[in-house]
Amino acid sequence: MKTSSIESQQVEEKERRPGVVYGNIANAVSILGIIPLPLLLMNDGYMFVVPLMIYNNIMDDLDGILAVKLGIQSEFGCILDNVCDALAHAVFVMVIAMHHGVLCGAVSVVAILAIELRVVSRLRPAAAVSGSPTNELVRHMLFILLLGEAYAFNATPFLIAAFILNAISMIAPLPMPYLLRSMTKSAVAIAMINLALLSAWLLPISTPVIAACFFVTYVLSFIVGAIRWLAPPKPSSAPRGEAP
Repeated sequence: MKTSSIESQQVEEKERRPGVVYGNIANAVSILGIIPLPLLLMNDGYMFVVPLMIYNNIMDDLDGILAVKLGIQSEFGCILDNVCDALAHAVFVMVIAMHHGVLCGAVSVVAILAIELRVVSRLRPAAAVSGSPTNELVRHMLFILLLGEAYAFNATPFLIAAFILNAISMIAPLPMPYLLRSMTKSAVAIAMINLALLSAWLLPISTPVIAACFFVTYVLSFIVGAIRWLAPPKPSSAPRGEAP
């Protein structure tokens, strides 16, 4: 009887297990997000950097939504997603930084190291990681480039500032409570975030407002997180003689 029940359980587990193709839909989307990156290595590849950042952000969000909606979440998928993020975001930083001079390129090394350290810390899916995500830096670069093109100013000092601030917030254990993307949980809200990125690119008149929303919430999160992190721990309220 025990043998037959064990066999029936194994059959049920196999039936519940998704097929190879179905179970890897989200993983395929993660990989599709980085496949176009070699375009940036072409002679005129820098012209693709803005659309590729938006495309990568959409695919990065889409793989997570599909994994949840289709019930195909896995530890491998989580690790693959983080590895794809590390590759794509480091490439974006390198390409943009080197396009804006030696100083910007030198400072970008700090941001790239922060990206790699953060991603390594997230390779354990159960690990609790605070601080800002790596794609927050990518969105900041996107808005700086769009604003610089729209208003004809030198984006280099703003990129350097973004590299330094995001390197700190990616590594330091700062709680970042007000980041727009981190507060969006539903598929509809995530889609609205990506529509906002597309709008900032295609409708320059909307770029300052959308960029301000992301920058202000980041700076506010940074300040609040730094205050909470640096604040001395509250003394225990347990009565003397009792274990806290």
